[in-house]
Amino acid sequence: MKVLLAQSAGFCYGVERAVELTKKTAAESGCCVMLGDLIHNAHVVAELEALGVRKIAGPEDAPEGATVVLRSHGERRELVEELAARGLRCVSAACPNVLRIQTLVGQAEEDGRQVIIIGERNHPEIQGIASYCRHPLIFGGPEELAAWLAEDPTRRDLPITVAAQTTCIRELFETSIKILKKQCTNAKIFDTICNATRKRQSEAAEIAGRVDAMVVVGDPRSANTKHLTEICIERCPRVLQIEGADELSPDFFNGCSVAGLTAGASTPAGIIKEVYATMSEEIKNVESGEESFEELLNQSFKTLNTGEKVTGIVTAVGPTEVQVDVGAKQAAYIKASELSDDPNAKPEELLKVGDEIEAYIVRVNDIEGYAELSKKRLDTVKVWENIEQAVEDKTVMDGVVTEVNKGGVVVSVKGVRVFVPASQSGMPRGADLDTMVKSKVQLRITEVNRARRRVVGSIRSVADEARRAAQDEVWNSIEVGKRYTGTVKSMTAYGVFVDIGGVDGMVHISELSWSRIKTPSEVCKVGDSMEVYVISFDAEKRKISLGVKDRGVNPWEDFMSKYRVGDVATVRIVKLMTFGAFAEVVPGVDGLIHISQIADRRIEKPGDVLSEGQEVEAEIIAVDEEKKKISLSIRALLAPAAQDESEVEGE
Repeated sequence: MKVLLAQSAGFCYGVERAVELTKKTAAESGCCVMLGDLIHNAHVVAELEALGVRKIAGPEDAPEGATVVLRSHGERRELVEELAARGLRCVSAACPNVLRIQTLVGQAEEDGRQVIIIGERNHPEIQGIASYCRHPLIFGGPEELAAWLAEDPTRRDLPITVAAQTTCIRELFETSIKILKKQCTNAKIFDTICNATRKRQSEAAEIAGRVDAMVVVGDPRSANTKHLTEICIERCPRVLQIEGADELSPDFFNGCSVAGLTAGASTPAGIIKEVYATMSEEIKNVESGEESFEELLNQSFKTLNTGEKVTGIVTAVGPTEVQVDVGAKQAAYIKASELSDDPNAKPEELLKVGDEIEAYIVRVNDIEGYAELSKKRLDTVKVWENIEQAVEDKTVMDGVVTEVNKGGVVVSVKGVRVFVPASQSGMPRGADLDTMVKSKVQLRITEVNRARRRVVGSIRSVADEARRAAQDEVWNSIEVGKRYTGTVKSMTAYGVFVDIGGVDGMVHISELSWSRIKTPSEVCKVGDSMEVYVISFDAEKRKISLGVKDRGVNPWEDFMSKYRVGDVATVRIVKLMTFGAFAEVVPGVDGLIHISQIADRRIEKPGDVLSEGQEVEAEIIAVDEEKKKISLSIRALLAPAAQDESEVEGE
């Protein structure tokens, strides 16, 4: 077994500069204090305090005449101004990259732009950067950013300037940028992730994908250390984050052939070397199989080993953790965050006292007598096993689309990322895949590489199979007159195509309405639900003719029941001809107004007086019941008035 050490592990340029500058200042100054922890590493802070650099909580705690060192993460603008107002000498140990971001966002807001920062809202670096703006917006990742844009569509036109925390996870930043580039019209994007951070994350991901166990060294408060751990967990089944070599246990390396080691940017080289040496020694002990007297003695007890599976009984359920009796001398518990992949799940909703539970042992502290377990990690292993089996069984699995990736989409299947190529997404070529995000889908797993944590799936194959099954069901049961509730899929000048359950049928324009219409869009649109019935079908040619008009309603009988010759009706002009105009009397029944019956004077064409869609009063002057024809007259209603006027003039 061997240990792979990341080349970029340990102090970055900014941290190393901050530590050396503080040591130099302490040597030159009679009284040197640091405002908060210089860096997120308790060992380094303790070393500086041993050199006489006292830590203070705020400007009010600084002694008169002291030199104040500002931490590597940068400081809030108002605190710097308060120190200056007191006349205290300040030495900034802030990373040059952080200072650059502070200047960048301040200038952007002066230029009238909305500043957006991608990072951890409560991290000192972010708080310092944000203090150089009046109205900054801080988003933890793409989900928060997308939600903000969706709240108000006008925000997409705002002049936006975007920067990132220097230790931001690259994938989070790049996904956020894709959203901005796609939706915003005036966004300036600055990739402010530190090059050292980028390299360290890339190396950690590469090594984690090649090893059986991964160790990340760093202070638990360190953002970049936490991000390294998150990246490693995605690629390696066994990950341990520690502060020093004393937290290592030989049991952690049981069954490992290759182990990896990386460290956060605030971890001193000395600690990394100590961990590396301890790992090498522990591995030798594991391989040699030597047992100490203490180990032989402890064999009489049930021991808990990191990385092993254990079964226990739930003894208490609290809001933040669950206590488990695993039959060992150590007390065992599971944090709420390690119970489920669902961040909103509550312990009391998942478990109750007396339940039997299986979990992984992630940490054993023999000194304090407790063991930390994780059900979530065990569930993940089981999911991987299920996914591998699903390839052989061609099982259909449920998932949620979480993001759009290059060339396709990513679907979360019980916490495992499954890549679905665009061609297998079930969407038409060139379609906007962003519309799939957050949607629930069914898919088949087509490829699994557990070592590389790579899973490929197909939504299309499931959708195609469901469509074929639905089509077969339709064709097996179709008959003339059968009614369906369908969905309008597309429209043409001569009719619409309606999906009646995986099969499209054609509704001719003449079958859409009893009224005369020019285009289908007058009565429906794509996506509308439509009640249809089968007029005819050809199973061999796979063609179906559908109707919408209610054949139980006879428009002519409706007309005859309402009107007689001599009645006046309000009619709608539906078509203009050279010889007259056709007008709808009731839906499905039209009458002709001859050109001679349109006005009380001679006109050249009907369009001189009438227009399509116009409603007018007309008298029914003739009805041919056999041929179902109606003659109408507007003139008949105008003639008496015209005659009265001529009589007045004669007098």
